[in-house]
Amino acid sequence: MTLMGWLQILVILAAVLAVAIPLGAFMARVFANERTFLTPILGPLERGFYRLAGIDPGKEQSWLGYTLAMLAFNAGGFLLLYLLLRFQGALPLNPQGFSGLTPHLAFNTAVSFVTNTNWQSYGGETTMSHLSQMAGLTVQNFLSAATGMALAVALVRSFARSGAKTVGNFFADMTRATLYILLPLAVVTGLWQVSMGTPQTLRASATVQTLEGAEQTLALGPVASQLAIKQLGTNGGGFYNANSAHPYENPSPLSNALTIWQMLVVSTAMVFAFGRVIGDRRQAVAILSVMALLLVTGVGVAYWAESAGTPILVGAGLDPSGGNMEGKEVRFGIAASAMFAAVTTGLSDGAVNAMHGSFTPIGGMVPMVLIMLGEILPGGVGSGLYGILVIAIVAVFVAGLMVGRTPEYLGKKIEAKEMKMAILAILILPVAILGFSSVAAVLPAALAGLGNAGPHGLSEIYYAYTSAAGNNGSAFGGLSANSPWWNTTLGLAMLLGRFATIVPMMAIAGSLVAKPRLAPSSGTFPTHTPLFVGLLAGIILILGGLQFFPALALGPIAEQVQMLAGQTF
Repeated sequence: MTLMGWLQILVILAAVLAVAIPLGAFMARVFANERTFLTPILGPLERGFYRLAGIDPGKEQSWLGYTLAMLAFNAGGFLLLYLLLRFQGALPLNPQGFSGLTPHLAFNTAVSFVTNTNWQSYGGETTMSHLSQMAGLTVQNFLSAATGMALAVALVRSFARSGAKTVGNFFADMTRATLYILLPLAVVTGLWQVSMGTPQTLRASATVQTLEGAEQTLALGPVASQLAIKQLGTNGGGFYNANSAHPYENPSPLSNALTIWQMLVVSTAMVFAFGRVIGDRRQAVAILSVMALLLVTGVGVAYWAESAGTPILVGAGLDPSGGNMEGKEVRFGIAASAMFAAVTTGLSDGAVNAMHGSFTPIGGMVPMVLIMLGEILPGGVGSGLYGILVIAIVAVFVAGLMVGRTPEYLGKKIEAKEMKMAILAILILPVAILGFSSVAAVLPAALAGLGNAGPHGLSEIYYAYTSAAGNNGSAFGGLSANSPWWNTTLGLAMLLGRFATIVPMMAIAGSLVAKPRLAPSSGTFPTHTPLFVGLLAGIILILGGLQFFPALALGPIAEQVQMLAGQTF
C-alpha cells in the first residue's frame, strides 16, 4: 500500500461528502414537497404526469396502501420489460438485428433490473438492441432506484410523525425522486462522461484500423445515458459485458473516480436527508459513521490483500512490489480497483472495474462479506438507509435488554411487533443465499456452470446468490450463469432479497407512524453517541458472522490457506 493510493481514496470520499451534505438538504425539501430552484422548470412536468395517471399527490396512503402501490407498479414494470426483451427482434431501434431473449434469460433480466440488482447473464453489446437498452434497462434503472428512495422516505416519515395513519404517497415520492434528483444528476454526469470519451450514439458499430493495419469492429450505442444512471441509482448494469472495465464505459482514472463518486453520492445524501426530516442531524452523523467505519475497513483489507500479492506469483518470478494485478486494469491500479470493489458491494451497485474472482482469496472475500452484511454500507439508494434503520431497531432493543428499559429509537418505543418484523426482514438474506447455495453445490445442472473446482468454485456459488439476494449484481467472474437453473433461481433470489425484505420493513413503518413521538428522558439511551456507533457496528458484524462465517470458512478462507501453502486447483 502507498500514500498515493490512500490519497486517491480519501480525495474521492471528501468529494462525496462535499456534495452529499447540500444534496441531502435538497432531497429533504423535495420529499416534503417544498419549493426548490428546480420547481419552476420541473413543477409543470410533475403535475402533468399526475394528471395523465389520474393521481392525487396530496392523498396519502397507509403503509399497506403504499406497499401495494409499490408492488403493483413494479409488477407492471416487470411485465413490460419481460415482453420487450422477449420480442426485441420484431421491434425498432435494433440496428444489430438481435433476436429476442430466451424465456429464462428474459425472466432473469427483467427481475434483475426491476429489483435494482442488474445481474447480467448476457453480454450487453452482443445481446441487447438499442431499444432494450434505452426504453427497457435504462428506464428501470431510474424507476428501481426511485422506488428504493421512496420506501426509505416512507420509513423515515414514520419516525418523524406522531400518532399518524399515513406514510406518504408512493407515486408522488417516486416521481419526485426521479424528476428532481436522479434525472438532473444523470444529465450532468452523463454529459461529463461523454466529454471524457464515452459514446452516446444510435449507431450500432464503427469499423476502425488497428495499429497493425487490420480492421476491427467496435460496438457502439447510447452508452453514456445508461452509464450515468447505472451508477447514480446504484444499479450497476453495464452497456458492455466488461462493465466498468471497458474503456468506453470507464476511459480513464478520472472517469473511474467520477464513477465511484456517482455510486456513493446519492446514498450518502439520503442519510443527511434522514437527519433533516427527523430534525436531528446528529442521528445522521451516527448512522453515516457506522457506514463509513465498515466501508473504509473493507477498502483497507482489500487494498492490503491485493498489494501483498500471492506467493504463487512471486514463486513464478514476478516482482512482488507490484502486488496482485491479475484481473485488474493497469490504468486504474490496485488502490482504485480495491476501492471500486468495496464501494460497489458496500452499496448495492454491482458495477465492476476488475474481476473479483481474480482477487486474492481474502481480497475477493471483502466484496462478498460487504454484501452479506446487508448492503447497508451505505447500501443502495434508499434501500441502504432503510436496511440499516431496521438493524438500528435491533441494536436499541439489545441495548434495552442490557439496562432493563423499554427500548426507544428516535422517540418511538420499540416493542414486540417491530422486533418480529425486523428479524423477519434480516433473515431473508441468509435464507435466500444459503438455501439456494446448498442446493446448487450438489446439483449437476448448477455445477455445470462453474469455472473452477474446490473452494474457489464454492465461492463462485456463494457470490452469485449473495449478489442476487443482496440485489447487488456483481459476479465473481468464473460462473456461466446463462442456463435455466441459474437464471431462474437467481431471479427468485433477487425477488426475495428485494420484496420479501420490503414488506416487513413497511409493516414496521406502519406500526411506528401510529405511535406518539416521545421526548427524550433521563432513561433514554442516546443513539447519536460513539457508544451507539460501536453497538450498531458490532450488531452488524455479529449478525453477519453468525449467519455466514461457516460458509466463508469453506470458501475464501480455505482457499487463502491453500494459497499460502502454494496449492492450486
